[in-house]
Amino acid sequence: MHAVNDVRWPERHTTEQQVTDPNALEFELAIGKLKSHTSSGIDKILTELIVAEGRTIRHEIHKIVISLWNKEELPEEWKESILVPLYKKGDKRDCSNYRACHF
Repeated sequence: MHAVNDVRWPERHTTEQQVTDPNALEFELAIGKLKSHTSSGIDKILTELIVAEGRTIRHEIHKIVISLWNKEELPEEWKESILVPLYKKGDKRDCSNYRACHF
């Protein structure tokens, strides 16, 4: 009778999830989901401009996003925002009657 060795490979666990670069299609889909008539950010670029300018501007923005993705670092300006509560309707003392707006 031959003995069978119990050989097991050690399991590898990692806390980092493997995420691929945002591809051009994903980027275009995200652009398509942008809301119109919103405030511009610190860059002062309106959503409507990004959507209306067509592929050239979106391609250039995508290149910037990929560059930042690969560096794994955001510009300091992108880490800051101003949160302003905007009153919707109803009782002004009820916090659920407000929505947050980022600037």
